[in-house]
Parts: sequence; C-alpha cells; structure tokens
Amino acid sequence: MPAPRRALLIAILALASCASPPPAPTYPDIRFTDRPPLKLDVAAIEVRQDYQMPFKAPNVEHLFPVPPSRALENWAHDRLKAAGHAGRAIFTIRVASVTETDLPVQQGITGLFTTQPSERYDLTMTARLTINENGLDVRSANVTTTRSQSLLQNITPNQRDQAWYDMTKAAMADFDKQMESEIRNTFGDYLMP
Repeated sequence: MPAPRRALLIAILALASCASPPPAPTYPDIRFTDRPPLKLDVAAIEVRQDYQMPFKAPNVEHLFPVPPSRALENWAHDRLKAAGHAGRAIFTIRVASVTETDLPVQQGITGLFTTQPSERYDLTMTARLTINENGLDVRSANVTTTRSQSLLQNITPNQRDQAWYDMTKAAMADFDKQMESEIRNTFGDYLMP
C-alpha cells in the first residue's frame, strides 16, 4: 500500500477511535407524590429492607437505573402516612430481584440475518404491610408483582437501561394498584378518609 494511502487510512482509523459513545442518560427517581396518600390510623410508619442484593449473576437489579428496592422504598414514603396516635405500620420489602437469563440464539446463515432476543429479565417484587398494636399484627397486606422482558441481541447499553427503567416503572404501577386495593379491602377502620 502506498504511503499516502496508508497515512490516510491511519488518520481515518484514528478519528474513528476518537468518537465517544453517546452519554448515558439520566433517569428520574420513580416516585408516587402525584398519588394521594393512604392515611393509616397509626402513630408511625417503619420501612424495613429485608431483601439483600447479591451483586452477582444471575441478579442484575443493582445495575438498574432505579433498583426495584429503592422504588419500593419510595412508594412507602410517598403513599403511606401516619395519621393516628398509637400503633405503627411496618412496610417490609421481602424481594426486589431481577435475574438475567441467556436465551438460545439461532446460529448459521439464518442467525446472521435475523435479530433475535438474547436475554430475558425477570423482575419480582414482594412487600408486606402490617399494622402492629402492642406487639401484635392486627392487619396485613401482601403483594407480589412480576414482570418479564426479553431484549434483542443488538440493543445498545442506553436502550437496555431505558428498557430496565420502563420495566421497573410498569411493575411499580402494578404494585401501587394492587397494594392500594389490598389496603382498602382488608384494613377497615385503620385506613382513614
């Protein structure tokens, strides 16, 4: 290869290597301040985090823009309000996990010309809300929400983060509806107007 062509090729490759990837987007926290509070006839509300993230495969919740455990804590702080003089409500996060499973990808000529799902993400959130008086649980509500989503093999890191964020937000919308329904159906006079 002649020297001028080689120099041009090196210059093009050098410029191409300088191109930086697009910046990672930032995501707002998942909050519920736009929803009316659920006023409970208790003097205090306690939020407990029983779930401990493993920080290793197959779990990936720690990589999410808003981890499910934080979204659940936000829900408790935003939606539950103490409006009484005695007793306490205890909101316990039992599970807030997301696992990644590699999916089989078709090989060969057909695989070269098709974009296939390569990973599936399974999100599970379980929380319990109890009303405790004098050391006894007098009311309780348990909710489990699940979501699964497969992502294509050619997805960019930013697209993956957006999909994870949307997945958490959708799961939390389900959780909000289910937990409010459970509280309204089972807490009786402990839910104040």
